[in-house]
Amino acid sequence: MRRGRPQGNTRLPSRRGRRQARTRAAAPAAEGTEGGTMAQAGTTAGHRDDPAAHAASQALAAAGLAARLDRLPATRSLWATVGLLSLGALFEYYDLFYTAYVAPGMAKAGLFTPASLGPFDALAGIGVTGFGTFVFATFAGLWVGTTAFGGVADRYGRRVVFTWSLVWYSLATLALAVQTSGFGVDLARFVAGIGLGVELVTVDTYIAEIVPAGVRGRAYALNQVVTFLAVPIVALLAWLLVPTAPLGVDGWRWVVLVGTLGAVAVWFIRRGVPESPRWLARQGRLDAAERVVRAFERRAEHDLGRALPAPAAVATAPAPEGRASFAEIWSPPYRARTVMMSVFQFCQTIGFYGFAAWVPTLLIAKGIDVTKSLQYSFTIAVVNPFGPLLGMLVADRMERKWQICAAAVAAACFGLLFGQAGGFWPVILLGVLVTLSNNWMSFAFHGYQAELFPTRVRARAVGFTYSWSRLSGAFAGLVISALLAREGVGAVFAFIAGAMAIVVLAIGVWGPRTLDRPLEEISG
Repeated sequence: MRRGRPQGNTRLPSRRGRRQARTRAAAPAAEGTEGGTMAQAGTTAGHRDDPAAHAASQALAAAGLAARLDRLPATRSLWATVGLLSLGALFEYYDLFYTAYVAPGMAKAGLFTPASLGPFDALAGIGVTGFGTFVFATFAGLWVGTTAFGGVADRYGRRVVFTWSLVWYSLATLALAVQTSGFGVDLARFVAGIGLGVELVTVDTYIAEIVPAGVRGRAYALNQVVTFLAVPIVALLAWLLVPTAPLGVDGWRWVVLVGTLGAVAVWFIRRGVPESPRWLARQGRLDAAERVVRAFERRAEHDLGRALPAPAAVATAPAPEGRASFAEIWSPPYRARTVMMSVFQFCQTIGFYGFAAWVPTLLIAKGIDVTKSLQYSFTIAVVNPFGPLLGMLVADRMERKWQICAAAVAAACFGLLFGQAGGFWPVILLGVLVTLSNNWMSFAFHGYQAELFPTRVRARAVGFTYSWSRLSGAFAGLVISALLAREGVGAVFAFIAGAMAIVVLAIGVWGPRTLDRPLEEISG
């Protein structure tokens, strides 16, 4: 029997009966339901001559819409929407993780000689040489995307920025695949990184605003399950293609070209994903927000086979939101959150990419030959989607701040053991455990960072704090390279463990609780 269907001889109410029941439940404006929202919209029209009353009326209407969103159940249509958003993010992870795997092919093609690099050869002055310039261009582009353009989604909307950033990335990646010089490759990589930076910030914001409070943790876990599928895909493709030249074209170019399929995903995303109703309400477009929320409700009722329960009452109008500005994230209570998440982002990347992006190199440093190191790396990469999949068991049961702390401690401990391990099974087992721990931390913080700031500056704040992870990605590469050359694998994981200790301190001491709380309450 389908879940949610009445048993026995009880018949489902007719469509007309369900509509009448919803109409009766929607009567009070204070309930924040469809009828209440429409009544509030009418009141808003009557207050246009009084700016204060107009703002208060709009705030009440927006709160009603948010209450209706937060009472939606976890249904097939909700997961389908999250899946579509995650499809775009999958290409971002594919792009990030192929960096390490295409390095041998690019180096073999002679792309990173001083003559081929052109102006990028000047980076040698700060210790960035050869393939390091490609990594540097990647993180520089991501930093520009998250910092300079992170707030674009607050101004123009989540949906339009999310889809067009994918188009940007796909075109830049196509250009990268046909370059014949190190300068051209690095420049195209920088441009692609800008699009990826914007996309990543927007998808985290997007999911937070359309998913009910009670299932946000699982929604981010599903998002990360889909996106982390990119890791074994890129590892397998690199293993098969990089050493070869199918149709006379270098294997690394084929790996890069797969990333351009993000443009195909855009078509499906634009059809299946609406604009964020919270963002629409913030812009005063209450009718459009109402249509989106009502569409979510209709799909949920169709999936459940019954009418939805009434949303929580909105007893009083929340304070109207002020004008959005970057300066707001530096005012109480957001200043402490901005500093906390900036410190966290700088340090978590040292642990996450310090392992994920360096697995083949770390294995070679442990005395494993190149061919076996790629095989080992692929074996470890396969488990990437299972971290957030297992995390779904606690995603909405355990406070996200404590999930982040627990995962950071686990990653540090397993990493230190990995640095001392020898033999196939100990290396594989500990590599898998480090990967699972890192990916648990990843899905937990992606949801957490988007919950801490209000709708009007959410994308801007997430973009700014996340930009520190892009800077630390470049910094960590230089430090890990130096430690590996001078002190060995053990020193690398001691460095990572220190970064994870700072993560635990920052989030554990200063991080607010967010579990099962509406976005408006958390960010109020």
